[in-house]
Amino acid sequence: MRLFPTLIMAMVALSPAVLLCQHVNEAQSSREVLPIALPAPNHDSQCSVEKALANRKSVRAFKGEALSLATISQLVWAAQGITRKTDAPPGWRWGTWQGGRRTAPSAGALYPLELYAVVGNVDGLNPAVYRYKPQTHELLIVTVGDKRATLATAALGQKWMETAPCVFVVSAVYKRTEVKYEERAPRYVHIEVGHAVENICLQAVALDLGTTMVGAFNDDEVKAVVGMTAEEQPLAIVPVGKGGS
Repeated sequence: MRLFPTLIMAMVALSPAVLLCQHVNEAQSSREVLPIALPAPNHDSQCSVEKALANRKSVRAFKGEALSLATISQLVWAAQGITRKTDAPPGWRWGTWQGGRRTAPSAGALYPLELYAVVGNVDGLNPAVYRYKPQTHELLIVTVGDKRATLATAALGQKWMETAPCVFVVSAVYKRTEVKYEERAPRYVHIEVGHAVENICLQAVALDLGTTMVGAFNDDEVKAVVGMTAEEQPLAIVPVGKGGS
């Protein structure tokens, strides 16, 4: 009789579902997960820069429409996509070269920003938190499940954010910039996050979407929800979706 519970436990331990959960947990802890390739971004559209500037506004209500994978691709590229792949300049000594030049300017080409997509309703993507990898234009799964409600709570209870099909979170690794600019690094990083967020906002307008930037949140709670590394600090939250009434 004593063997029966042991046998059941062994069967459960070997079940595909349990093995899958173990695999996901191990992958999350090591941050080594299979990448999700994104469609190539467009480099032209029918919306001019002037039109995007004129039509940009803060949107805090969203319809229930899903976004496409191509839309996510365009938005992450606008924020942090590589426009020119290059080798490190001769004599480079400022840490790991980030692979090229990006859509948003960065002091010393040090690129301290990290971009996350908190996905709830995107065709072709399961609800999860993804990290954008600019070097290969891919998404990496950080943690599974729809985290929009938890993120809204971490943003001081701004529940309207839950209705956005995707919520972007921008963080920074300050030491990437500090290695060269020392005490001036924070101001350069903060300038850069403004560039990246405005790129998302203008690209959203060009895609007939609404968005705004959220700066009111509990740093530690956002870090936990998104699954950031200890060296990262969250700087901005950007919900995106089809604007509603």
